[in-house]
Amino acid sequence: MKQLLLAFQFLTIVPVRVNGDVSEKEIAQSAAFFPLAGAFQGLLAVLSAMLFLKIFSPEIAAGLIISILIMSNGGFHLDGLADTFDALSVKSTGDRETDIEKRLAVMKDSTTGAIGVVAIVSVILLKFLLISSLFTNSSVFTVYSMLFLMPVFSKWIMVIAMHHGTSARQDGLGRIFLNNVNMNTVIFSSLLVIVLYILIAELHLLRVYGTGSVTLFITLFALLYMFGFMTVKFCNKKFNGLTGDNLGALSEISEILFLMVITIWLRHFI
Repeated sequence: MKQLLLAFQFLTIVPVRVNGDVSEKEIAQSAAFFPLAGAFQGLLAVLSAMLFLKIFSPEIAAGLIISILIMSNGGFHLDGLADTFDALSVKSTGDRETDIEKRLAVMKDSTTGAIGVVAIVSVILLKFLLISSLFTNSSVFTVYSMLFLMPVFSKWIMVIAMHHGTSARQDGLGRIFLNNVNMNTVIFSSLLVIVLYILIAELHLLRVYGTGSVTLFITLFALLYMFGFMTVKFCNKKFNGLTGDNLGALSEISEILFLMVITIWLRHFI
């Protein structure tokens, strides 16, 4: 129970309190419940959609849903996205170690540069366009299903990166996860994703799309896993490991990838 509360504490603004001392091991174990924190955000997105679509156009509803999702975790992941892209914009000196030190220093800086702002705006704009497109080109219940599943997958992919990655720093919260998340945590979080997907499939997807919904899950699961793994390799090259900011960026970008896969699937394979 403590690990579940910790997952909500780290990933949402829900005012949960964890009593007693918390060890690094317990903090790392909370990653197993990240998909459930994602499910909370997904449920919040669905409830928001149900309300806003009764009042506003699909485009305005899409913008408000994105705003709700951002507020639900205090913009935590967007901050990591901005810091990561600011760091990646550092010009190379030709010396790998010097470049890595500069990038890590930029990520630690509390200010946000122009590239970071562009990254935030681009991600929000792409989400808006993709969600608006879903509202226009698919049934409302399909959109509800995808809005629920999107943060489930985006929180799960962080667990994958934590397991495969190493910490670029010797301090920070990210280090605790990156140094301690093991295969058991990956398996448990993956099972949660499978169970949550089956729940949504039973409620809607299987009845409408049949075995196509199974193909969709396999595609999403494999593609996002590979994306998480490749992100680890990329960050190893650029930062000599991963930071908490990188994990936030991974979560945000994975939601874009999720929505793109859904859009392609609905337009070309159904």
